[in-house]
Amino acid sequence: MPYQKPRIMNDYRDLFWSLIPLVAIAVVFAGLASQCSFAASGPTQGQIPHFDVRAALTADARTLPFPIRNPDVPEGWTPNSGSRESISGAGGGAVSTVGYITPQGTYMRFTQSSATEEALSRFVLGSRYASGVEQVAAQQWTAYAEPGEETAWIADLGQSRVLITGAGDRAAFLTLAEAITTAVPLQR
Repeated sequence: MPYQKPRIMNDYRDLFWSLIPLVAIAVVFAGLASQCSFAASGPTQGQIPHFDVRAALTADARTLPFPIRNPDVPEGWTPNSGSRESISGAGGGAVSTVGYITPQGTYMRFTQSSATEEALSRFVLGSRYASGVEQVAAQQWTAYAEPGEETAWIADLGQSRVLITGAGDRAAFLTLAEAITTAVPLQR
């Protein structure tokens, strides 16, 4: 009979050594079940979900109390998400958001709202503060850029405010900003 030390003498090292075979068995079973893979190439882009941006924004234009725009984005920008929310409290209002995947594989979204610029920025960006101004054609955009955070631009379009944010580069922001400001509001 092999020597067994009393239970009181067991410590965390014994626990560690007893878990190694269990972890190895779990990894083998997960690999066999194709639940995990080992690749050094990094993540790959999956299939982009289908989202009917025209139908969603048309429905928003019929029901929300402010002008809704459907920007004519360049070919290759794939709509993949949308939502409708509401900002409560002072300066709040309805919010319509649509997201796109750019040809470079980055996510960009734009939010339209009847809320004030301050309420919209607090709702989406938290406690961040404006850091500059961007001019796109005749429209001025307030920029929110902080290290380690996604850049955001907000424009006041009269009866509504529009916020752009995402992981895209400056060209993606300029493209989306121009498409939004030149878009004619959808009919109610």
